[in-house]
Amino acid sequence: MKVVHTVASLKMETGGPARSVPGLAGALARAGADVSLTANERPPEFRPPEGVTFLPGGTDSPALRDAVLEMIHDHGLWLPSNYRVARLADATKTTRVVSPRGMLEPWALNHRKWKKRLAWLLYQKRCLKSAAALHATSTAEAEQFRRLGLTMPIMVLPNGVDLPAVPTSPELGPPSTRRTALFLSRIHPKKGLPLLLDAWARVKPRDWDLHIVGPDEEGHRDELQRQASQLGLGSDCIRFSGSLDGAEKAAAFREASLFVLPTHSENFGIAVAEALAHGLPVITTHGAPWESLETERCGWWVAVDRDAIARALDDATRRAESELREMGGRGKEMVAARYSWDGIARDMLACYQWLLGRGTKPQCIV
Repeated sequence: MKVVHTVASLKMETGGPARSVPGLAGALARAGADVSLTANERPPEFRPPEGVTFLPGGTDSPALRDAVLEMIHDHGLWLPSNYRVARLADATKTTRVVSPRGMLEPWALNHRKWKKRLAWLLYQKRCLKSAAALHATSTAEAEQFRRLGLTMPIMVLPNGVDLPAVPTSPELGPPSTRRTALFLSRIHPKKGLPLLLDAWARVKPRDWDLHIVGPDEEGHRDELQRQASQLGLGSDCIRFSGSLDGAEKAAAFREASLFVLPTHSENFGIAVAEALAHGLPVITTHGAPWESLETERCGWWVAVDRDAIARALDDATRRAESELREMGGRGKEMVAARYSWDGIARDMLACYQWLLGRGTKPQCIV
């Protein structure tokens, strides 16, 4: 099977697809597929996963147009690059799968909604309807596709996550005097950080720090720092860091006792999976499809509301470190069992084969 994955950007600061798309491509290659990957933005440090061919030039690449493919899997919406991929697939009669990557969620549709409404009417809905299938990373995202009138098959498969090479251990854990709650994602209005600052000011957990890590978007970090100052939250309890990756990112997870993502909307929430993989209990909201935090007793899943977030923070920060570690250990076991990239790739490959008329319909297709 020859498949190419197309994505607008592989820059880490653009969000989850920069990690999840190469992760999926690499796992598909390990599963035996002939996989290529292309992106309009490729940072100098990016290296394709083993077994994956990188096609330079993005969606305008002659190499992409000339490739003999059986499947194009496009990630994201709204950009000219997505439109070009749809046109290319139609022209070459190549089967096309689209992963909207959260861009059809209600919050996302309402962000800059007039531009999106116009694009939806002019081309985006038509491009989606010509796809052979959509990929949703949760049942909630699949249900949103149906509410928008999209009737094609939907492959419901989560993102995967890589378990840390070095297991979290007491020797690598946070110091005993002060503990840290970590936010690590884009610093963007969608992520709900004003709610978190309000909740933190209300709870004022003793001997805890809040570490907010991520690339700034739309000047949101300055807004948050002004809000923190107005709430009387100084650098003695809150610190901001820019993007962290590699060893620095792993160190931020190791130094934390708790992870918080107070988001308004996520189709999956890869930051939650990464935190669980590092053995951290998680507080997130109903804006992310992580009810399993409650059912598996590895975190808190609460309303997108300052008071609900504050109650969860108060509960979490009063617990002993040993109890938080037990919760984090259960979360790590859940991630290892449910979110293995290799297992997800096998299911994805079975979906591709079915779409090409070569196999039975997998259970993950609705």
